[in-house]
Amino acid sequence: MPLFATTADAPWRDVAPGVRRQILSHDPAMMTVRVAFEKGAVGAMHQHPHTQVSVVERGVFDVTIAGETKRLQEGDIYHVPSDAVHGCVAVEAGALLDVFTPRRDEFLDD
Repeated sequence: MPLFATTADAPWRDVAPGVRRQILSHDPAMMTVRVAFEKGAVGAMHQHPHTQVSVVERGVFDVTIAGETKRLQEGDIYHVPSDAVHGCVAVEAGALLDVFTPRRDEFLDD
């Protein structure tokens, strides 16, 4: 993977109604992904073995992790432990910047 990445070089992929994903960088140990949401779009509840840290780049989200929900806005961050059930709802249109360890190989197969 290159040392630098520009958003112009990273294509968007529709992944759910009102949700699209942009893989920004990755190597086997880590992956950085931007996820954009239209207002009201849902990041369905799910779990994975990867550890995840996400930053709210813009917008407002109701984020649920392991049964606890918090409203987060631009600049806020959340941590998803391995195998924790989590998801979100976009209260306003916005974007999340997700970092996964290790890399989400299934994202590369999409």
